[in-house]
Amino acid sequence: MSEVTKTAKQSLRQLPQVIKYLMGVAVVAFISLLYPNHLKFKYDFEKGQIWHYDDLEAPFDFAIQKSTAEIAAEKEELEKGFPPCYELKQDISKTQKALFEREFSTQLQQVKAGGDFPDVTRYPDKYLKYGHSLLGRLYQRGIVQLDQGHAEKGKDFVIQVIKGNVAERQTTGNLLLMPAAMELLSDSLPYSHLQEPDFLYPLLEGAIQPNVFYSDTLTSKFKADLSSGISPYRGMVRKGELIIPRNGIVTDEVYQRLLSFKEQYEEHVVEQRTNIGVFGGYLLLTILVVGTLMVYLWRFAKDVFRVAGKLAFVLMWLVVYSYVGYMVEQTNVLSAYMIPFCIVPIVMKTFYNERLALIVHISVVLIASFITSLGYEFAFMQILAGLVVLISYVSTSDWSRFFNTLLFIFLTYGLGYLGLTLIQEGSLSGVNWSVYSWIFLNVFLTLLAYPLIPLLERLFGFISPITLQELSDMNKPLLRELAIKAPGTLQHSLQVGNLSEQAARRIGADALLVKVAALYHDIGKAQNPRFFIENQTGDNPHSGLSDVESAQLIIRHVPDGVQMAKKARLPRVIIDFIRTHHGTTRTEYFYRNYIKKNPDGPVDEATFRYPGPKPRTKEESIFMMADSIEAACKSLANPTEAELYEKIDKIMQEKLAQGQFEHSALTFEELETCKSVFKQFMKSAHHVRIAYPDAPKEKGE
Repeated sequence: MSEVTKTAKQSLRQLPQVIKYLMGVAVVAFISLLYPNHLKFKYDFEKGQIWHYDDLEAPFDFAIQKSTAEIAAEKEELEKGFPPCYELKQDISKTQKALFEREFSTQLQQVKAGGDFPDVTRYPDKYLKYGHSLLGRLYQRGIVQLDQGHAEKGKDFVIQVIKGNVAERQTTGNLLLMPAAMELLSDSLPYSHLQEPDFLYPLLEGAIQPNVFYSDTLTSKFKADLSSGISPYRGMVRKGELIIPRNGIVTDEVYQRLLSFKEQYEEHVVEQRTNIGVFGGYLLLTILVVGTLMVYLWRFAKDVFRVAGKLAFVLMWLVVYSYVGYMVEQTNVLSAYMIPFCIVPIVMKTFYNERLALIVHISVVLIASFITSLGYEFAFMQILAGLVVLISYVSTSDWSRFFNTLLFIFLTYGLGYLGLTLIQEGSLSGVNWSVYSWIFLNVFLTLLAYPLIPLLERLFGFISPITLQELSDMNKPLLRELAIKAPGTLQHSLQVGNLSEQAARRIGADALLVKVAALYHDIGKAQNPRFFIENQTGDNPHSGLSDVESAQLIIRHVPDGVQMAKKARLPRVIIDFIRTHHGTTRTEYFYRNYIKKNPDGPVDEATFRYPGPKPRTKEESIFMMADSIEAACKSLANPTEAELYEKIDKIMQEKLAQGQFEHSALTFEELETCKSVFKQFMKSAHHVRIAYPDAPKEKGE
């Protein structure tokens, strides 16, 4: 083989490792692009707290910003004396004068025909001119319709009358209300020097309408213009001036200075420096977080680190939540408190363990805390909520426990936010109660963990308690077929499930997984049930077969079971139990018989050996032992405790000697714990089977 070929093959073997590191690099690169491009202020401060940093002197001149309360007070003071705006509508005067002319003409024709009002008939222009003049004076002065809130203010109430582009302040006493306008009309006509003024009265009365109206739009506009003139600053801090000494108290005045310094510091420094340094800082922090997580997986979660799909599942949470945090921050409407971070520990705990769930949750929160603008309070509350999830025994297969966990999450967020606000403000008056609506939305969105779990287990090949509960239903087609065709095998499977469940629970392995796997591990026996001893009721069908043929029939139940499981779309982890529950052991009974009959002939040991692979997980290892022990102990006829224990010790010792656990995650300490459980359980759970020879396997096993 040439050196080039060797190098190529070696490179191909290392390719999976390279892909894992490239995944980490890709995650770092993606997250870094989401970080803000402005500098972070290097001091943390709150009202009433002690300044633990060195003396802080101003590095440049800056203006002191007024607080929101100060600006609001000034605005309120200005608005308090601001007169409401009334608009004089000049088109009303023209309209009503035109109306008066039309009515005058109509009435004039009528009086001419009837012979009434001869003076009006003789001098109509004089009467028309007087009516025009009187209406002009009334509308020029202004006939006001006061707003409901201003009607009781009295004659000295000042309003601002807008005439076109001109605004002038007047008291309501200088304007005419409708009653005053009518009174002025009735008082003016008798002194008009007209001989027949009564002719004009009804015509003028119908032509008089208000032409000055309150305008909320103009009032708001003028108030806004007035408020915009309020200066947002008060005073200056000169370069070199002490802002706050070490161990000083952050009073209201000092707090406002620090806020002003923070804002203008960021603007001042950003103008002088490029964004490359800021990006570099965020990139370094991201590398630290992602790198630490990768190292943890490499050292303490090797089963995750060595499988690219599982590693992608873990890193996915950092990418998803950093992007969601970025999008929420960009809206300027939503709050990061609405993001359901507790989905991470719930899902991770469902598929893995509490320790890994906590590490991933903390990594996600640390990354998100750099993107959001909420500061350390955000990180504190999210980490605390994650801890509450992990100690509350949350279970997506138990709705009552799941909703209890949601209640605990809401209480943690609510009380945590209240405590932080009291530290900062010193009283309940500073609590922003709208935050609780975001917290409620956060808890509500955490319900998404439930539909996410079956989706993620499909995508990444996991299995959840929800799916396991469904698979344990005895009405499932495969289990119904097993119950009908091989009832003895089903009883064996149930016993193995109980035995392995107890051992798994004792060492902290997945007890539900091994119990459900036990139901399906021997489904291949349903293809040829009568060749297995637990299903035999009459003659032994192996008597007419050679040892090689019998061994092949027995071994066949493993690939048959795998094929049936795949056809039924059972999860991959359940199929792995079917493959590994015999490991690479031999069908010992038929192997020994063959040796006995052919002492000098060649023996192909592979013919009598199961295809494997050997168990790798703790659950698979527990299950292999439980399956063999349950079968072997049933062959003992009325054994003593010593005989029972000796049989269990012998079986487990042979499994170790054969190297069946060389790839297993099970420790020797856990192995001894399982052995103790098996002994206690089998003392009361075995019945007579065919006599078991010295060999660990009997005919039909």
